[in-house]
Amino acid sequence: MTELHFFIESMLTPTGAMQLVTDEDGHVRALDWVECEERLSRLLRLQYGEGRTLVEPRAEASGARRALEAYFAGEISGIEALKVKTGGTPFQREVWSALREIPAGRTASYGEIATRIGRRRAVRAVGMANNGNPVAIVVPCHRVIGADGSLTGYGGGLERKLWLLRHEGAAI
Repeated sequence: MTELHFFIESMLTPTGAMQLVTDEDGHVRALDWVECEERLSRLLRLQYGEGRTLVEPRAEASGARRALEAYFAGEISGIEALKVKTGGTPFQREVWSALREIPAGRTASYGEIATRIGRRRAVRAVGMANNGNPVAIVVPCHRVIGADGSLTGYGGGLERKLWLLRHEGAAI
């Protein structure tokens, strides 16, 4: 069994302390808030398999961290060029790819995402894939809202979702 070598770094943001996981090539593998560390660990296990990842602290700030710091400083487009590499099922990766197509300052419903990927009846499955997203903010699941325009669940909490949407200039 091949072991995957990842690096972790912590960073302070206006929404709280976060943990960023990248690989040797600089791909973002996971991003979540520090208090969600258990979820982050669970998602890494689900994505890559139990005992398959070696995660060690990164000695210096990665390019991904610098891009996220720019995002939080107001350069919203700073995260668009980040390369993301996730495990997950083909369906999950398809949904996560569609999430990255939602422009900053905009939102989309679960139904709209299902339609974009050619599976208009898979609204609940899109919601489950959204819930399993291991890369907060960069794979912008916070931009997904209810069909009626309401804020719906967010792993980091609805207050953070609202903050992120306002930070990006979304009309909510």
